[in-house]
Amino acid sequence: GEYLTGLWIAGQKYFAAPLNKVQDAVTANRVGPDELPVFIDARSWLDRYFEGEDPGPIPAVKPRGSQFREGVWELLCAIPYGEVVTYGELARQMAALTGKTRMSSQAVGGAVGHNPISIIIPCHRVVGSDGSLTGYAGGLGIKEHLLALEGLDMSRFYMPTKGTAL
Repeated sequence: GEYLTGLWIAGQKYFAAPLNKVQDAVTANRVGPDELPVFIDARSWLDRYFEGEDPGPIPAVKPRGSQFREGVWELLCAIPYGEVVTYGELARQMAALTGKTRMSSQAVGGAVGHNPISIIIPCHRVVGSDGSLTGYAGGLGIKEHLLALEGLDMSRFYMPTKGTAL
Protein backbone atom coordinates (compact mmCIF):
# COMPACT_ATOMS: atom_id res chain seq x y z
CA GLY A 1 0.00 0.00 0.00
CA GLU A 2 3.00 2.35 -0.06
CA TYR A 3 3.92 2.19 -3.75
CA LEU A 4 2.14 2.01 -7.07
CA THR A 5 3.16 -1.30 -8.67
CA GLY A 6 1.04 -1.31 -11.81
CA LEU A 7 -0.86 1.04 -14.11
CA TRP A 8 -1.98 -0.10 -17.55
CA ILE A 9 -3.95 1.23 -20.47
CA ALA A 10 -6.98 -0.97 -21.24
CA GLY A 11 -6.02 -3.52 -23.88
CA GLN A 12 -2.31 -2.80 -23.46
CA LYS A 13 0.17 -5.49 -24.41
CA TYR A 14 1.31 -7.33 -21.25
CA PHE A 15 -1.73 -5.91 -19.38
CA ALA A 16 -1.33 -6.62 -15.65
CA ALA A 17 1.34 -9.26 -16.37
CA PRO A 18 3.07 -8.99 -12.96
CA LEU A 19 -0.27 -9.30 -11.20
CA ASN A 20 -1.42 -12.39 -13.07
CA LYS A 21 1.07 -14.43 -11.04
CA VAL A 22 -0.43 -13.34 -7.74
CA GLN A 23 -4.06 -12.86 -8.76
CA ASP A 24 -5.52 -14.61 -5.71
CA ALA A 25 -3.59 -12.35 -3.32
CA VAL A 26 -4.55 -9.26 -5.30
CA THR A 27 -8.22 -10.20 -5.32
CA ALA A 28 -8.21 -10.99 -1.60
CA ASN A 29 -6.57 -7.65 -0.73
CA ARG A 30 -8.24 -5.36 -3.25
CA VAL A 31 -8.95 -1.82 -2.09
CA GLY A 32 -10.75 1.06 -3.73
CA PRO A 33 -8.98 3.91 -5.53
CA ASP A 34 -9.63 6.39 -2.72
CA GLU A 35 -8.50 4.17 0.13
CA LEU A 36 -4.72 4.52 -0.10
CA PRO A 37 -2.62 7.69 -0.26
CA VAL A 38 -0.55 6.25 -3.11
CA PHE A 39 -3.72 5.94 -5.24
CA ILE A 40 -4.75 9.50 -4.39
CA ASP A 41 -1.26 10.77 -5.31
CA ALA A 42 -1.24 8.82 -8.59
CA ARG A 43 -4.70 10.09 -9.53
CA SER A 44 -3.69 13.69 -8.79
CA TRP A 45 -0.50 13.28 -10.84
CA LEU A 46 -2.47 11.82 -13.76
CA ASP A 47 -5.09 14.58 -13.55
CA ARG A 48 -2.38 17.23 -13.87
CA TYR A 49 -0.71 15.28 -16.68
CA PHE A 50 -3.91 14.95 -18.72
CA GLU A 51 -4.64 18.65 -18.21
CA GLY A 52 -1.43 19.26 -20.19
CA GLU A 53 0.68 20.31 -17.22
CA ASP A 54 4.06 19.02 -16.16
CA PRO A 55 2.77 16.93 -13.24
CA GLY A 56 5.99 17.19 -11.28
CA PRO A 57 7.89 14.42 -9.53
CA ILE A 58 6.78 10.85 -10.13
CA PRO A 59 4.63 9.49 -7.29
CA ALA A 60 5.87 6.57 -5.19
CA VAL A 61 6.32 3.66 -7.59
CA LYS A 62 7.90 0.25 -7.22
CA PRO A 63 7.71 -1.76 -10.42
CA ARG A 64 8.71 -5.39 -10.11
CA GLY A 65 10.93 -7.10 -12.61
CA SER A 66 14.42 -8.42 -13.18
CA GLN A 67 17.35 -6.31 -12.05
CA PHE A 68 17.95 -5.35 -15.69
CA ARG A 69 14.35 -4.27 -16.29
CA GLU A 70 14.21 -2.31 -13.06
CA GLY A 71 17.42 -0.52 -14.09
CA VAL A 72 15.90 0.45 -17.43
CA TRP A 73 12.68 1.63 -15.74
CA GLU A 74 14.75 3.79 -13.41
CA LEU A 75 16.36 5.43 -16.46
CA LEU A 76 12.89 6.04 -17.90
CA CYS A 77 11.92 7.94 -14.75
CA ALA A 78 14.77 10.37 -15.42
CA ILE A 79 13.46 11.42 -18.86
CA PRO A 80 12.12 14.95 -18.39
CA TYR A 81 8.54 15.86 -19.25
CA GLY A 82 8.33 17.05 -22.85
CA GLU A 83 11.57 15.39 -23.95
CA VAL A 84 12.43 12.11 -25.65
CA VAL A 85 15.42 9.78 -25.77
CA THR A 86 16.22 7.01 -28.20
CA TYR A 87 16.50 3.31 -27.48
CA GLY A 88 20.18 3.63 -28.41
CA GLU A 89 20.71 6.40 -25.85
CA LEU A 90 19.08 4.28 -23.16
CA ALA A 91 21.27 1.33 -24.18
CA ARG A 92 24.40 3.47 -23.81
CA GLN A 93 23.25 4.69 -20.39
CA MET A 94 22.45 1.16 -19.26
CA ALA A 95 25.83 -0.11 -20.50
CA ALA A 96 27.59 2.61 -18.51
CA LEU A 97 25.60 1.77 -15.37
CA THR A 98 26.40 -1.93 -15.64
CA GLY A 99 30.08 -1.47 -16.53
CA LYS A 100 29.70 -2.91 -20.03
CA THR A 101 31.14 -1.47 -23.21
CA ARG A 102 27.94 -2.06 -25.17
CA MET A 103 24.30 -2.87 -24.58
CA SER A 104 21.71 -4.10 -27.04
CA SER A 105 19.05 -1.53 -27.95
CA GLN A 106 16.69 -4.47 -28.49
CA ALA A 107 17.24 -5.73 -24.95
CA VAL A 108 16.55 -2.25 -23.61
CA GLY A 109 13.48 -2.03 -25.87
CA GLY A 110 12.16 -5.27 -24.38
CA ALA A 111 12.46 -3.84 -20.88
CA VAL A 112 10.86 -0.57 -21.96
CA GLY A 113 7.96 -2.51 -23.50
CA HIS A 114 7.34 -4.43 -20.28
CA ASN A 115 7.07 -1.29 -18.13
CA PRO A 116 4.23 -2.09 -15.69
CA ILE A 117 3.45 1.54 -14.77
CA SER A 118 2.39 3.21 -18.01
CA ILE A 119 2.44 6.97 -18.42
CA ILE A 120 3.86 7.66 -14.93
CA ILE A 121 7.04 5.77 -15.83
CA PRO A 122 7.32 7.48 -19.22
CA CYS A 123 8.17 4.71 -21.67
CA HIS A 124 6.23 6.71 -24.29
CA ARG A 125 9.18 9.15 -24.32
CA VAL A 126 11.45 6.60 -26.00
CA VAL A 127 11.67 6.77 -29.79
CA GLY A 128 13.69 5.23 -32.59
CA SER A 129 16.94 6.92 -33.60
CA ASP A 130 15.36 7.83 -36.94
CA GLY A 131 12.34 9.52 -35.32
CA SER A 132 10.09 6.49 -35.53
CA LEU A 133 7.41 6.25 -32.84
CA THR A 134 7.92 2.50 -32.74
CA GLY A 135 7.41 0.39 -29.68
CA TYR A 136 4.58 1.34 -27.36
CA ALA A 137 2.63 -1.43 -25.65
CA GLY A 138 -0.39 0.86 -25.32
CA GLY A 139 -0.50 1.46 -29.08
CA LEU A 140 1.29 3.93 -31.31
CA GLY A 141 -1.71 6.25 -31.56
CA ILE A 142 -1.71 6.66 -27.79
CA LYS A 143 2.06 7.22 -27.76
CA GLU A 144 1.63 9.94 -30.38
CA HIS A 145 -1.16 11.55 -28.33
CA LEU A 146 0.90 11.50 -25.10
CA LEU A 147 3.91 13.12 -26.75
CA ALA A 148 1.72 15.80 -28.35
CA LEU A 149 0.06 16.41 -24.96
CA GLU A 150 3.54 17.11 -23.57
CA GLY A 151 4.05 19.75 -26.25
CA LEU A 152 6.56 17.97 -28.47
CA ASP A 153 6.87 19.04 -32.10
CA MET A 154 5.36 15.96 -33.70
CA SER A 155 6.75 16.84 -37.16
CA ARG A 156 10.05 15.36 -35.90
CA PHE A 157 8.49 11.90 -35.64
CA TYR A 158 6.76 9.43 -37.92
CA MET A 159 4.59 6.36 -37.60
CA PRO A 160 6.29 3.20 -38.83
CA THR A 161 4.44 1.22 -41.48
CA LYS A 162 6.20 -2.08 -40.94
CA GLY A 163 8.09 -3.82 -38.22
CA THR A 164 7.44 -5.91 -35.16
CA ALA A 165 6.82 -3.10 -32.69
CA LEU A 166 3.68 -1.64 -34.19
